Amino acid sequence: MSRNCRLTLPLLTRGSAFALLCLLLGTLELDALDVTLNNSQDTVCLHAEWQMNFTIKYETVNFGPKTVSVQVPTNVSYSGSDCGTVNNISQIQVRFGASFFWNVNFTREKSTYFIDSISFSYNTSDNDTFPDAKEKGVFSTLFEINTVEIPLGDIFRCHSEITVKQENVTHTYWGIFVRAFIQNNTSDSQEYVCDDDEFLTTVSTIAPATVPVPTTKPVPEEKPFPGTYSVKNGSTVCLLATMGLRLNITKDKVTSVFNINPNTTDYNGLCLKESAMLWLNNSDINSLEFLFAIRDENRFYLKGVNISLPFVKGSVFAVGNNNLTCWDAPLGSSYMCKKEDVIVVSDSFQINTFDLRVQPFNVEEGKYATAEECRADDDYFVVPIAVGASLGILVILVILAYSMGQKRQGTGYERF
Repeated sequence: MSRNCRLTLPLLTRGSAFALLCLLLGTLELDALDVTLNNSQDTVCLHAEWQMNFTIKYETVNFGPKTVSVQVPTNVSYSGSDCGTVNNISQIQVRFGASFFWNVNFTREKSTYFIDSISFSYNTSDNDTFPDAKEKGVFSTLFEINTVEIPLGDIFRCHSEITVKQENVTHTYWGIFVRAFIQNNTSDSQEYVCDDDEFLTTVSTIAPATVPVPTTKPVPEEKPFPGTYSVKNGSTVCLLATMGLRLNITKDKVTSVFNINPNTTDYNGLCLKESAMLWLNNSDINSLEFLFAIRDENRFYLKGVNISLPFVKGSVFAVGNNNLTCWDAPLGSSYMCKKEDVIVVSDSFQINTFDLRVQPFNVEEGKYATAEECRADDDYFVVPIAVGASLGILVILVILAYSMGQKRQGTGYERF
């Protein structure tokens, strides 16, 4: 079950800013930043995944005010990031390009933690990024975020766009997944969700479970090739997944249907005590997230699916549903479905799976445990058995009819 948290930031705007960002970036496709920190015991103590961009206004010598859009590459440095062993402060530091530095601080207080503050600095002496800059030197912005109180062990998620304007810099963040001060890899699978994501989840939950048949783009004829994905906790495999995936997306009366190519897809994830995550991304997908959870202390299931990807005319398609009950199986086993199956995430997004097998918990020696098969596979075996039984009965009836016919014919000759 998800819980709400109101994200209240100074000078915060939503909605149109993300469309403006897409126009500024054109057709550029960005990958999510992803950092996992370990403590001195080499266990995970902080995990974060997010995307961000900056628009900076500066004065030039000859042409007056100028605005530049700064994209964040994936090959950044996280040097200086730490889990917060001193004064209960945890931080992520990101250095990129020739002159950019970004920092976020988290503060812990008893049983909760806060996203405390974000700072960003840039150097206008970098002539490649700031040509003809009137003032040379390092400039910094800082804003505080101390109104979001998150219980320890819980997750803060916001796939929707958040924009903050501070002095001459506009910060834009989206696709946020963060958990700080992780205690012994434990989690109660609770989520704090920003307002826009909560609205999105509500819409997807109450939407009818029927998806319009794609008409704009035909379904690919070929069956999607199954990819094999794994997640490690340290050096130990803690999650296994094998599946062929076909995505069906409808937005603004435009439908796209395409298969995920595992050979060009990156994957990552996180394993906790009572929840596990698998993320996929490639040139077509910003992020496709599978969230697994434990219920009744002895079974696992697929609890949520969230997706974000670039769409037509520079727009972004983002849908989430964390109220699913799919792929249910006992702990210590895997879940398998060889035949095609469908996950209806919302009325505008569904996933068709092929040759599926997953085990998000209790993986031993990096191998799948005994599988619990889906109902579709049961039907797959029941049908041929039923057909075989029917044919067998038919053969027996033919033999009996033939025998009775021969017997009657023999009796007639004797009487003659």
